[in-house]
Amino acid sequence: QVQLVESGGGLVQAGGSLRLSCAASGFTFSSYVMGWFRQAPGKEREFVAAIRLSVKYYGDSVKGRFTISRDNNKHTAYLQMNSLKSEDTAVYYCAVSLSDNLESSDGYRYWGQGTQVTVSS
Repeated sequence: QVQLVESGGGLVQAGGSLRLSCAASGFTFSSYVMGWFRQAPGKEREFVAAIRLSVKYYGDSVKGRFTISRDNNKHTAYLQMNSLKSEDTAVYYCAVSLSDNLESSDGYRYWGQGTQVTVSS
C-alpha cells in the first residue's frame, strides 16, 4: 500500500533553515506529482509546493525561500526551507496528487502523517 513518511522537522530560530524529506513507497513514484502542504493550529491546510516532473510550483508565502525537489531513484521528495519565519510554524505534510489542481488539498489522495516545524522568533 501507499506509504509516505515525512522527516526533518524540528525547532529552529527565525532566519534558519530546515530540510524536510518524504520517503514514498507502494506506487510508481516517478509518475506522480508530489506536493507539500502545511497546517498551523486553527488554520486551514495551506499549499506550500508541488513538483511535476521537473516543473515546480510554490505558494505565494514561500516563494523565494522554499525549494521543492525529488529524487526518483530514492523515491523521496524534499522541501528545503530557508529564511524561516515564525509564521512558517506548522505541521508539514507531503502528499501524492491525482489531479491537475495542484494547489488544492482535494486533489491529493495519499498523505503522510506530518512533521512539526516550529520557528522561534
